[in-house]
Amino acid sequence: MSSRHCILVGAPVDSGKRRTGCLMGPDAYRTAGLAQALESLGHTVEDIGNVTPAPHAPDDGTGKLHEPNLTRAWTESLSEAAEAAMARGMPIFLGGDHALALGTVHGVANHAATVGRPLFVLWLDAHSDFHSLESTETGNLHGCPVRYFTNQARFDNFPPVPNPVPPENVCMIGLRSVDTPEREAMEQVGIHRHDMRDIDENGIARPLTAFLEKVAAQNGMLHVSLDVDFLDPSVAPAVGTTVPGGATVREGHLVCEILHDSGLMTSMDLVELNPFLDERGRTAHLMVDLCASAMGRRVFDRPTRSYNT
Repeated sequence: MSSRHCILVGAPVDSGKRRTGCLMGPDAYRTAGLAQALESLGHTVEDIGNVTPAPHAPDDGTGKLHEPNLTRAWTESLSEAAEAAMARGMPIFLGGDHALALGTVHGVANHAATVGRPLFVLWLDAHSDFHSLESTETGNLHGCPVRYFTNQARFDNFPPVPNPVPPENVCMIGLRSVDTPEREAMEQVGIHRHDMRDIDENGIARPLTAFLEKVAAQNGMLHVSLDVDFLDPSVAPAVGTTVPGGATVREGHLVCEILHDSGLMTSMDLVELNPFLDERGRTAHLMVDLCASAMGRRVFDRPTRSYNT
């Protein structure tokens, strides 16, 4: 990957679930030195600040869904911001909970259609986030993005999806918490799914490389959505949806270095960081390090950091 123009887009979405704190994520990434890390690798960095939600009616707290009006407003504004940023460089969306992907992937897909290239999505997450508005029991919309941007269910009152991502263009790696309705719905479509048993038995490089070969063969654009809970909570505690048995630091860096080697990544989400739950910035620094690996930092360039001081 040659030098890129990285556009940092703050997405302080905190409406996708009931446990608050992800709105502090964008500033935590900035404080942890994301821009400086990217610049040290020869990239140019433009921080456009934080996106704000589109005008919307206040949520009244009735119904099953949690803050649907606010989440729809975020979807609208982030889609517009994503499409505009894609035309100028490589956006890195600083979240914010995973409901932000309702908007980011929507906008990135619109740009991909404009330039006539297929969009692929790599979903690095403990969860499949394949609920519909009807199937979600919690009403938390951070569990719905993939179902939305693949256009596999109705999302009334949300922006239409003119350029859905084909399910077979989605690859999920790191799964270990999938609800029955999600599993049943995914079995009907062609999403590539790799849970942690698959990773334990076959390694993490093999499924990732196979997916990237498909992206390259079709001259595709690649959006990577990296959730903190892709990683094991022992190394990345700053997330409200901890699921034991996640990826190790080594596996996380391997994924990101393979992504860099491929030269295929065109946009990225960093999501679900809740600094209120972090330990002296430990998770924020790790996520910055992973992003740097995806943008060209090698293991021998990585600084040693102590979390005991």
